[in-house]
Amino acid sequence: MKNSFKNLTYPELKVKRDELSRQYMELRFRIVIGHVDNPLQKRTMRRQIARLNTLIRQHDLAEKGKA
Repeated sequence: MKNSFKNLTYPELKVKRDELSRQYMELRFRIVIGHVDNPLQKRTMRRQIARLNTLIRQHDLAEKGKA
């Protein structure tokens, strides 16, 4: 899962980040309610979002470097 985001395009990365952020918020609400099977899922989702943010930032810097 760590390297599965590297082959995505810039718009796909943004869509995936938005989708994971929405799922992360839903997971946080479920944790508060107490209906979560795997509490470690919160950590993995947070790290996936961070990986996506890093790749998006790399694309931004690459575009800025070309200009």
